[in-house]
Amino acid sequence: MKSLAFVLSYLAGPLRRRDRRMVAVLLGTFVVLVVVFAAIFHAVMAQEGQNHSWATAFYWTLVTMTTLGFGDITFTSDLGRIFSVIVLLTGTAFLLILLPFAFIQFVFVPWMNRRDASRAPRSIPASTFGHLVLTRLGPIEDALIRRAKQADVDYVVLVADLTEALRLHDQGYRVMVGSSDVPETHRAARVANAALVSATWPDTTNANIIFTVREISTNVPVVATATKEASVDVLEMAGADQVLRLGQLLGRAMADRTLLPDGRTHVIGQFAGVLIAEARVAGSTLLGQRIADVGLRKRLGVTVIGVWDKGVFAIAVPDTELTATSVLILSASQDQLDAYDRCYGTGSDLQGSVVIIGAGRVGRAAAESFDEADIPYRIIDQQPDRIRNDKYVLGDAADIAVLEAAGIQSATGVLITAHDDDVNIYLAIYCRRLRPDLRIVARANLDRNVSTLYRAGADDVLSYASTGAAAMWNEFRGNDTLVVAEGLDVFRAPVPKPMRGKTLAASGLRSKTGCNVVAIERDGQLVGNPGADVVLRADTSLVLIGDDAARDRLANLDDGWRAILNNRLASLPD
Repeated sequence: MKSLAFVLSYLAGPLRRRDRRMVAVLLGTFVVLVVVFAAIFHAVMAQEGQNHSWATAFYWTLVTMTTLGFGDITFTSDLGRIFSVIVLLTGTAFLLILLPFAFIQFVFVPWMNRRDASRAPRSIPASTFGHLVLTRLGPIEDALIRRAKQADVDYVVLVADLTEALRLHDQGYRVMVGSSDVPETHRAARVANAALVSATWPDTTNANIIFTVREISTNVPVVATATKEASVDVLEMAGADQVLRLGQLLGRAMADRTLLPDGRTHVIGQFAGVLIAEARVAGSTLLGQRIADVGLRKRLGVTVIGVWDKGVFAIAVPDTELTATSVLILSASQDQLDAYDRCYGTGSDLQGSVVIIGAGRVGRAAAESFDEADIPYRIIDQQPDRIRNDKYVLGDAADIAVLEAAGIQSATGVLITAHDDDVNIYLAIYCRRLRPDLRIVARANLDRNVSTLYRAGADDVLSYASTGAAAMWNEFRGNDTLVVAEGLDVFRAPVPKPMRGKTLAASGLRSKTGCNVVAIERDGQLVGNPGADVVLRADTSLVLIGDDAARDRLANLDDGWRAILNNRLASLPD
């Protein structure tokens, strides 16, 4: 029905001047032919002694031109039959060739162009505000778009090619046709009203895009990626507010997962003055215990707000059993985290060497972290031009001889950093079979392969796309959201109306939503790890942690709450 309405609206709309002239000529020619043939019909019939009305003449002309047949009105003379053939051929040429051509040329093709233009416009509405402008579509943008959809934030992807734009539109993306290095494109994308512009092209292209955006707006936040260290200063001079070296971020994060195997805490972020840390159960004295038996909050003031287990997050409950694959998510002050380390950390540093598979940007960044920590390592790579010193091993990591030359049999851990997920899955399976006790940290380039890598044997999986999207999202949301991991956020929100006046325990916030309270803010004062007897007042702001589903359940508790959670309102409700 929508397509039919679109066609009718197009046909009812004004044609271009050239199209109107051509349609008028064709229709006029058709009318003249019908009148002329009807007059000749009268003359030939009179010569044969037959008498017919003008209505009959027009009827005969139309049924003959449309090849419907003659019926009982026929000529008896050769002249009449020759005339019938002429009318028949003229009608065939006109109705079966010229009119269909005219329809296709002046109706169908323009309609298709208008339909394509509506699917892939060259501008977005002027009322669009607070949206994300993405200058390309890749794995990072895909992860960022998922976050934007979950938060009800508008976005637009700039695509230079119309065919590609239509393909992406059909896949469900909101696209706009235009080159990202053209000022008019950014004006049409309402970049002056945007909340964020991302540039993830090669460094030189990013510089062009940033400079073009700054021609339109000097205030819109611009986040760019850089592959070279030298490009950071150039992109900042071009006008970027934040430049991300994702290879560096991911490599160091992977190294961190290897450097702390002994149960000590590792701070992953700070939000509203509260530290958010992770601590691995393996290597600590917590292994095999339940959270209720440990009593971390009572003894140390440390709150266990959740547990990661092979990429799956669960809110911590008293009966949660801590296994070798569990990773605790904690909220506490620095003093409290230090006390935790003294109680549950083994105090031992990483023993043995580490094998890094892949000497690209991610692998080299991990190696820098190991150098700083004085941890021995070997890097395997197949490309001779990447071999820099005796710590590098040239060869295929799928070859057992190469792995043994790198010290796989005595290594404590292995980092799999290839940019191909198929290769990473393959190597994770292989390394796990060779060393069941080996600690494996793997890179995932696409989020959909994270769970597969865990099943393949990886102990930790870090997503390149999620790392970039999280960094950009933190820049976009400022102090309102901290991305802990893919799908897991710490965020600020008001107390829902149904829970106001109740204590934290009576509100059932955790059981109803799946969100855990990290802290509360009242009268400008922040109280970390609030007790169950704290009363939730209307002027209280909550600092919560939860996954996407928990955040959606929280938003559905109160009318208008989703807008507040998504930072659409500047203040809390009365």
